[in-house]
Amino acid sequence: MIYRDKAIYNTFRLEARADTYIEYSSAEELARELPGARRPFLHVGGGSNLLFACPRFEGTVFHNAAVDIEVIGGDSSSVLVKAGGGLVWDKFVQWCIARGYYGAENLSLIPGEVGAAAVQNIGAYGAEVKDIIESIEAFDVETCKIRTFGCSECAYGYRSSLFKTSEGRRYFVLGVVFRLGLEPRFNLSYGPLRELDNPTLESVRAKIVSTRKAKLPDPEEVGSAGSFFMNPVVGQDKYNSLVASYPDMPHYPAADGMVKLSAGWMIDQCGFKGFSRGRAGVYERQALVLVNRGGASAGEIISLSEEIISAVSEKFGVTLRPEVQIVK
Repeated sequence: MIYRDKAIYNTFRLEARADTYIEYSSAEELARELPGARRPFLHVGGGSNLLFACPRFEGTVFHNAAVDIEVIGGDSSSVLVKAGGGLVWDKFVQWCIARGYYGAENLSLIPGEVGAAAVQNIGAYGAEVKDIIESIEAFDVETCKIRTFGCSECAYGYRSSLFKTSEGRRYFVLGVVFRLGLEPRFNLSYGPLRELDNPTLESVRAKIVSTRKAKLPDPEEVGSAGSFFMNPVVGQDKYNSLVASYPDMPHYPAADGMVKLSAGWMIDQCGFKGFSRGRAGVYERQALVLVNRGGASAGEIISLSEEIISAVSEKFGVTLRPEVQIVK
């Protein structure tokens, strides 16, 4: 499916168009369309992690429309499920829960699609999607060949992967294979989840859904891209100096002895929660979320984000980095 001069859906609700938009459902379709497509290429999912700084993308936007899902294997304790990259992520989570498959429940209600989830390494409430990924089937736009990546080959880190690097952008995610548990095993590291008596897949999901709805705006009602910034990760020495001045600073253990700090808490401490600058603002219930209050431009949102970065750097000596992908 090919559209010319097409508006690009994005949850920030910014006006953005593409010279050409190609939607495909298979590697064969993609291979047919690629040779004549104008570069640069941009591969998008549900548009829930994008900020279009340009009103027109002068190239080709691709979208994977494959939404198939099937069990392809497993053993006595786990099952392998393959999902198309275009499947809405939360539909995948609901599908797993309905069949008694464990592992995806902590990632309930995260917006976006399966392919983008694997690229971004989405995470919430003590879990990351890499924890359940077995392999990824990707299309190499330079060779027009399919390549399968094992999870260990994807260079996963905090909100990062091979597919977000300059080298890895040559790969479009076609589908993802997940390994899910068949026996009850829950990740209850997130505080409110520990309050559950006799947790079930349904009760864990319900708790997470209610928590997300209480803290985060509904993208159908308020323009945003969820968490705008990543939580910064600092060394132990830096953390020690900060906690001496801010003993109540939230923190979490990270890899290699590092410490993850709460970007939302720091932004709140700088007085930005509920703040507005023009038609862009900071969400009243969660300072990590920037919102379009109606008719905001990309420039207004970027300007507000830069103001926040500057304030946090001055107060805490920590540099925030956007989680949102800014398309220029």
